[in-house]
Amino acid sequence: MSPLVFLFAALAGGLGAALRYLVDLGVARLAGTRYPWGVLVINLTGSFALGMITGGFPGAAFIVGAGLLGGYTTFSTAMLDTVALWRDGSSRAAAFNAAGMLLLGILAAVGGLALGAALAG
Repeated sequence: MSPLVFLFAALAGGLGAALRYLVDLGVARLAGTRYPWGVLVINLTGSFALGMITGGFPGAAFIVGAGLLGGYTTFSTAMLDTVALWRDGSSRAAAFNAAGMLLLGILAAVGGLALGAALAG
């Protein structure tokens, strides 16, 4: 891998982290902060986008996948949110967050793969 490609991936990761912050902030303004909807939206759209890139545009997988989407998605925050919900006595919301993130993320990735393959022809 060339140093330039590595640099672009690193820059894309920074952009992804900034996008994550903006999306989380925007979703929290629309949906409130009682449940971490922003992190769910981020991880589902990131799973879908990574599936689409992998399925249809594998040449862009490192810069867009590892870089941009690696900085954008956030498994660690999702798990921390799950623990916070549990500690606050919201065991149903915590279970939905953990299981829902996994199952919906898989479905989003499958949908992205299918769309990417269809777009690539």
